[in-house]
Amino acid sequence: MTTRGNVEVQLPLLLSRLARTGSSVHLAVSPPVTQRRVLDALEEAYPALGGTTRDRDSGRRRAYLRLFACGEDWSDRSPDEELPEAVASGREPYLIIGAMSGG
Repeated sequence: MTTRGNVEVQLPLLLSRLARTGSSVHLAVSPPVTQRRVLDALEEAYPALGGTTRDRDSGRRRAYLRLFACGEDWSDRSPDEELPEAVASGREPYLIIGAMSGG
């Protein structure tokens, strides 16, 4: 029997306001729990977020968002790489963070 992970996703303020939710949401994600599956579940649960974390055409991460799991930057990793078990089980959050640039 395959069980779904209950992944906690922490959103930046702008995305949480757009989704009309708190800064943290819990999502049921079928294994294997990957970044792609987490973001797919996020957009399915909160349609207003469609296209905000990834380009709708290419599926690539938006330039000014960073993605973290277990304190590590996962932004440039394959979207199909399995996330750590601590994130997949909900013990650790998956973080979506708005990046800054400038000088």
